[in-house]
Amino acid sequence: MTDNLILAGAFSDCSNVIKNIEDTAPNVVLMDIEMPGTNGIEAVKLIRNNFSDLSILMLTVFEDNDKIFEALSAGASGYLLKKTHPSKILEAIQEVQRGGAPMSEAIAKKVVLFFAEQNKIPNNKYSLSPRETEVLTHLVNGHSYKMVAADMYITLETVRSHIKNIYDKLHVHSKSEAVIKAIRDKLV
Repeated sequence: MTDNLILAGAFSDCSNVIKNIEDTAPNVVLMDIEMPGTNGIEAVKLIRNNFSDLSILMLTVFEDNDKIFEALSAGASGYLLKKTHPSKILEAIQEVQRGGAPMSEAIAKKVVLFFAEQNKIPNNKYSLSPRETEVLTHLVNGHSYKMVAADMYITLETVRSHIKNIYDKLHVHSKSEAVIKAIRDKLV
């Protein structure tokens, strides 16, 4: 018992996670990702499906974006690294119990950077010119080549020239491939 916290139970794997929670009735679950049998992320999903209000705090060594976002998407309430000082872990347990979403500083930074990247101006990793991007936007909106020419006040031949450049830069061979790639890669 520490700081009004009581260890309700400790388990080496997640094979009986639902029964373990039913038997121990914790307010907060500390979960690692790498577990024998059912991994921690799958266990979070199971817990969330059976105990929707239970707080789950990931406590792991994994710092990669995939694991962080898989865990948070599965329903983890917070994410700490095992190298976190024990006093900070105790604070995080209390914080998550109050409805907070504690994260190690490094993890919080990755989350902030991820969302900052998501809100950036459209991706231009293919080096499309502004005019090519405009043509591509028209294609995504379902416009024909003639409509693009009319809307942009350029000739049909100029539209075809831009489209040829777009296909080359995107490494596609058709209008539908270009549109799919533009949407998938957030080019427009």
